Amino acid sequence: MPSELRHPAAEVDAATAEHLLTHRRELHAAPELSFKELETAHYIAERLEALAPDRLEAAVGGTGVVADIRGARPGRSVLVRADMDGLPIQEASDLPFRSGRRGVMHACGHDVHMAIALEVARAMSEQRAGFSGLVRFAFQPAEETAGGAKLMIDAGVLDGVDRLIGLHVWSQLPVGQVCVRPGAIMASADWFTLTVRGKGGHGAIPEVTVDAVVIAAQVVTALQTLVSRETSPRSPVVVTLGSIHGGTAFNVIAGEVVIEGTLRTFDAQLRDRLLQRMAELGDGIARAMRGACEFQLRSASPPVVNDASIASLVAGTAGAILGEDAVVPFEPLMVGEDFSYFLQARPGCFFLLGGAPEGPPVGHHTAEFRIDERCLPIGFRVMTAAVLRLLEPD
Repeated sequence: MPSELRHPAAEVDAATAEHLLTHRRELHAAPELSFKELETAHYIAERLEALAPDRLEAAVGGTGVVADIRGARPGRSVLVRADMDGLPIQEASDLPFRSGRRGVMHACGHDVHMAIALEVARAMSEQRAGFSGLVRFAFQPAEETAGGAKLMIDAGVLDGVDRLIGLHVWSQLPVGQVCVRPGAIMASADWFTLTVRGKGGHGAIPEVTVDAVVIAAQVVTALQTLVSRETSPRSPVVVTLGSIHGGTAFNVIAGEVVIEGTLRTFDAQLRDRLLQRMAELGDGIARAMRGACEFQLRSASPPVVNDASIASLVAGTAGAILGEDAVVPFEPLMVGEDFSYFLQARPGCFFLLGGAPEGPPVGHHTAEFRIDERCLPIGFRVMTAAVLRLLEPD
């Protein structure tokens, strides 16, 4: 690393620490849902513009923001990604900076991701003379609905990019630790709908109807056999049917039932096969019972798979900053992340940043979600150092 660069292993200065807290708290207080991140995008673009980036573009892939910061010399190009959207959850908190929008909350840490990325951008802009290459910052909309990453890629955000990096704060991992893993680290995440159609009628005259509830019950049971009888026990798979809606009254046979669920696995080929089998089972069972069943994939993201060499580089960088004991192993998570689309297109690494708060454990996507803000400078230090290493030639 060039000697003129400030070493990111040093404790962060007071200004950086203040910026990290300010960004995180201001963004936390004003969450917006997927593809509605207009004020969030304005906040980000305004702060990036103050850094005099070489490129600043808004409304990328919907409401995304992209900024380029070039070093003094040509070289590699690295993309840093941060997601922007909140969740439709009412925050259960007495924090002074709690969500000011009823029914919307940053319940997964995207405010943390944005705050860290903004400060990494500031650090890189201040050190342009000390590095070669280009760092691109992609603030992505709609991660929670698995829609934003693909739209940003389709808009050209990866054009000219060599390598990728991203992080996710994790509320079950102690502050001061990071998890970096080669290969699959998060599962695919597919949201599907099965719409079962029959013929409704009077509950006392079933012979002239086709009961969609009875058909749906058979479909629900059959879908569980995809895990128990069509998948190897050595291949983790989750099929969860989280919502079933049908019928209007106790004495009326329903003509339609809608089943919604999610499929998760680490194997991309297995994922494709199971999605096909879901459609086949629904259609076959419904036809056999004189009805019909339509399968629809509502949103999808493939497994998150890290490049082994880049994951090793990031792990080594984090260990040099935090100590080798702070880089801990972990089992792949069944949660999904649409950073997977970026990793399908370019080699990169997605890692977990410890942010567990004091007290009882809290889960992501809950009204009680919170993080320990001491993770912010740690994430900044690791991300800045990793970006600088990724810019170096082999």
